[in-house]
Amino acid sequence: MQEKNFAFFPGCVLSQAAKESKMSLEAIAPILGLKLHEIKGWSCCGASQAQDVDPIATLVANARNIALSEAMNMPMLTTCSTCMLTLTRAKDSLDKGAKNRINEFLAKGNMKYQGSNEITSLLWVLYENLDTLKSKVIKPLSNLNVALFYGCHSIRPEKAYNKKESSTNPKSFEAVVSALGANIVPFEKRLDCCGFHASYPAEKSVKKMSSQIVGNADENGADCLVTPCPLCQMQLDIYQERYQDAMKSKIRKPIIHLSQLVGLALGLGNKELGLDLNIIDATKLI
Repeated sequence: MQEKNFAFFPGCVLSQAAKESKMSLEAIAPILGLKLHEIKGWSCCGASQAQDVDPIATLVANARNIALSEAMNMPMLTTCSTCMLTLTRAKDSLDKGAKNRINEFLAKGNMKYQGSNEITSLLWVLYENLDTLKSKVIKPLSNLNVALFYGCHSIRPEKAYNKKESSTNPKSFEAVVSALGANIVPFEKRLDCCGFHASYPAEKSVKKMSSQIVGNADENGADCLVTPCPLCQMQLDIYQERYQDAMKSKIRKPIIHLSQLVGLALGLGNKELGLDLNIIDATKLI
């Protein structure tokens, strides 16, 4: 793959709570020929919830984010699945008729949404460039057993992503991790919801859901669980002690970001990948 430039949309969570995801992404990018140019002045996408409070304001905010990337003349890349879904849905609404109305708001800031930009994710960029990824692996993960957890917003709803990938039988994540040489274990919960967005209104149910995901990974012999979504990673990692205690489970399992797993196969260390920042100890994976 030739060096490719991206207008990088980190989203809120990579800026703070999951900064290890941003660290690892920025560590692997130059090795893979990805040049990330963080969008100056980006704002929160609304996390797929703000539109329920004020749909117009949320659409304006995301039209602005996309317009900022268009001005950079680069495709827009994010590694947050929820940001990916929210931005993609906004683009769809704008392209199907809302553009003129929303541009009236953007004009007040001397901005304009054109509809010229592609929005993509780290997972899909890696999937579309498997040969390059394989060629950069210097430490195949043949001794690592991993459970792959897609998370809802990486693949659902399928129509939001123009059926880019099946939501019931996706293959991108498996293909990417196979390229790294890791052993993918059977994992019945791979397409389940982690419960992140329901943590407050349905706390008890979410604790049970999260515990079952970690338990299923352990039952199938996984050394760790990997996800392309930083919100899923947060839910399953940061709160793991809490929900496992509530479910009276002694199982503790490292939950790592896709970018961290890629980094391990590229020969990068714990500090470079931020593995020492994960809550459940992931440093022993190396």
